[in-house]
Amino acid sequence: MHDAIYIPHLLKAAERTRSLLFETTFDNLATLTPVRAEVSVRHGTTFLDVRGTAKTIVTLVCDRCLQQYNHRVAINAQEIIWLEDVASTSQDLPLEQEITPDDLVESLSPSGYFEPETWIYEQICLSLPQRQICNEQCSGLSVDEPADRGPEIDERWSALEALKQQLLADDSSHN
Repeated sequence: MHDAIYIPHLLKAAERTRSLLFETTFDNLATLTPVRAEVSVRHGTTFLDVRGTAKTIVTLVCDRCLQQYNHRVAINAQEIIWLEDVASTSQDLPLEQEITPDDLVESLSPSGYFEPETWIYEQICLSLPQRQICNEQCSGLSVDEPADRGPEIDERWSALEALKQQLLADDSSHN
């Protein structure tokens, strides 16, 4: 894990910028290759201008056939993260609060830290396909029934099947 960047130190860096080049893996993201990333963080007095690229191959599970497949990921991301002191704790927050679109932005404390690896991980997760399909021709799960047997009945339905058979037998005896 690479060190987090202490935000006040960026003010003393050349052009108020720090660039990192690294390779890493993430415990909760199955990758076939290490993530190769480059991140540049520039201090803009009231905000951080973060830019980064990353490449890897992730292992996903197809939503249709449940087979694993590999998906190439290449991101080129940019984000503005506002620097503001957030002094409130969860105890100070009201139970209900109106949220405006301006509230839906990232912010960090100007005296806090920025974690490049966490940012890259978040960008990769955001770039993953919502519908994970191994290929366009994927037909989904295939259920092959043996030719010598009828359809398999889930045992949890056996009591209902017995009742159905009993009702059919009672109905045919009354006719």
